Amino acid sequence: MISRSLETTLNALALLAIAVVLGVAFFDQLVNGELPCPLCLLQRSGFLLLAIGPVLSVARGPRASHYGVAILAGLLGAGFAMRQILLHIAPGDAGFGAPFLGLHFYTWAFVVFVVAIAACAAMLILRAPDEAGEAVSGGGTLGRVAVLLVILMAGANAMSTVLECGFATCPDDPQTYELLTPSAS
Repeated sequence: MISRSLETTLNALALLAIAVVLGVAFFDQLVNGELPCPLCLLQRSGFLLLAIGPVLSVARGPRASHYGVAILAGLLGAGFAMRQILLHIAPGDAGFGAPFLGLHFYTWAFVVFVVAIAACAAMLILRAPDEAGEAVSGGGTLGRVAVLLVILMAGANAMSTVLECGFATCPDDPQTYELLTPSAS
């Protein structure tokens, strides 16, 4: 069994990992000009949904139900990533976007979602049973910083998505930021 304080710290570290994943994708978007496709945006949303469980654990104290929320979000995100992997599985298909460490971001996303699901399952096995009247943990400074980083990444990605897609359906292969491109009229 692990202590509640260690469990809360591990949830804060999970949030930092999610913020790093989103940050790397956002960095690639801004620095390398790799605009995310609609499935990529869904995967980013999956990571933000995945963060709900750890945010709840940091803010309200760890609970088994928080891991359940994260597992469901991980399954959803893994489904989005697998859909994109299957779209580009044909021989000769170069895939979408440039590879990162030998794999495309959507393949890495699938791997990270599966690891997150496995980590949640491990936490459910290792944690002590919930007890009535347990003190609620605030997560300390690490927890507050981790939650803030995820919120900042959510806001940055939301703003970027609006700039990229405007108020219409996002293009399958985006090349420009819709709201930053002068109209041809």
